[in-house]
Amino acid sequence: MAEATSTETGGSVVRNSAVMAVGTIVSRLTGFGRNAVIGAAIGGLAVGNAYSTAQFFPQMIYELLLGGILTSVLVPLLVRARKTDADHGEAYTQRFITLIVVLLAVATALVVACAPLLAKALTKENTGLVTELSYLMLPMIFFYGVAAVLAAVLNTRGHFAAPMWAPILNNFVIIATGVLFLVFFGATAPTPDNMTAPMVLLLGGGTLAGIVVQVLGLLPALRGVGFTMKWRFDFRQLQLGHIGRLSAWMFCYVAVSQVSVVAVLRILNEASARDKDAAGPFIYNNAYLLMMMAHGIVAVSIITALMPRMSAAAAEGRNAEVSMYLSQGIRLSGVILLPATGAYVVFGGTLASLLFDYGNFTASQAAATGLVTAMAGLTLMPFAVSQLQTFVFYALPDTKTPALLNIPAVAMRVGIYLLTFAILPAAAVAQGLMVGNGVSYVVAALLAAVLLRRRLGPLGMRRISVSLVKLGVAAAAGALAGWAVVWLLPNGLSGSDKLNAIIDLVIGGIVLGAVYLGVAYALRAKEVTDVVSLVKGKLGR
Repeated sequence: MAEATSTETGGSVVRNSAVMAVGTIVSRLTGFGRNAVIGAAIGGLAVGNAYSTAQFFPQMIYELLLGGILTSVLVPLLVRARKTDADHGEAYTQRFITLIVVLLAVATALVVACAPLLAKALTKENTGLVTELSYLMLPMIFFYGVAAVLAAVLNTRGHFAAPMWAPILNNFVIIATGVLFLVFFGATAPTPDNMTAPMVLLLGGGTLAGIVVQVLGLLPALRGVGFTMKWRFDFRQLQLGHIGRLSAWMFCYVAVSQVSVVAVLRILNEASARDKDAAGPFIYNNAYLLMMMAHGIVAVSIITALMPRMSAAAAEGRNAEVSMYLSQGIRLSGVILLPATGAYVVFGGTLASLLFDYGNFTASQAAATGLVTAMAGLTLMPFAVSQLQTFVFYALPDTKTPALLNIPAVAMRVGIYLLTFAILPAAAVAQGLMVGNGVSYVVAALLAAVLLRRRLGPLGMRRISVSLVKLGVAAAAGALAGWAVVWLLPNGLSGSDKLNAIIDLVIGGIVLGAVYLGVAYALRAKEVTDVVSLVKGKLGR
């Protein structure tokens, strides 16, 4: 009976993950369309770097103020309220949304006033342009927060589709912004010196409009799950002291993490100042988004599906079940992320050329993106494992341990960043930063595994290790085979034009996938056979 329950639960996780994965795939694809159009409009160097730096501000400050707290504190508390409150957490949720909206409004107003200071903190180059864009883009902090809290409410009510599909609306708005920029201002390549007020207004205002539309896209889903918003200002009913204690450690975690974000932006801007053609924030961000595509499709979908279950199991003291979910999440993630790592390493340059080599984003900038993408691919699995472990702590709920673990991980990351900047040429700095990310994720995962075992008991590490080794061997074999076949094609991996790039990716991807599956089957990697069987069952239906 227990086995049947486990199988049913696993199938449910896979099904929910699949629903979110489909939405995430479309979201990521339109996200690449967004970045490709913006890159074609403004290029990947000075103006692109200014745009990326300004765009990082609202993301960074939102995470610092609220982002991690929403994820780690809100979802477990909403789950508990739905289980224990007579109204299934309706009033509790309304109070929480009211509090967050008030806090976000005040914080956003203060941050917008500080836009010039933020620009000077992160770059010495083109601070005027960064400041102008920031005035338009910093209000995104408010809408990021509203979108996140509405998504959390939907997830705790078993609705996962809308939060995965709403960002697509955002992407379409920004794609339209880039197209309009090309239509009206595309005659000459933009530089910080020729960026006029209408150009800045369209670029910054269009980016802000995207997140506003994303929030609006979530409202019908809220009505669909029966949630009605009512403003409630009796915040004492939220037990703010308890929330504050949990949030304090989460704030520490996020604040430490933002140290590495600031370091990345500052170092990349310094590298760009040292060498005008070096990969800066815009190119680094494109490569990071490529890496996060696979992570978002797989790991984020799995985490989102597992988090309510882990929270419920932890609330009832079922530690063995929490460990089971962690093991399941890591193994399921490895099925896709390990071959994806091979694909990024082998085909990173070809993929970057196909996606970004348009308009003012040149072939050399696309090639630089490919090199950074190859390094980013190596961080995929360590990052996913570290994130899964962190969310297990949040489900317990424990925000203190991840915050303390994050300190040595970020310290190592920033140390490698500084070493990279000191010893590498400017053209290779962005690649070195990605390596620093990967090393820090491995260290964080190892430390977290030790502490989780003390907390939960056996984590099934032998089963996890055996599965990941088998999947890793299969992925390496697939990547080598894919590279060899493409190398034998007339144009090799040159990606000299879009047709060749597509041919390389299609043929190489098919070979990589076929060899990966063949070796995985030969090694009896159970996770691959389970996923394939599930897909066959769905297709059969």
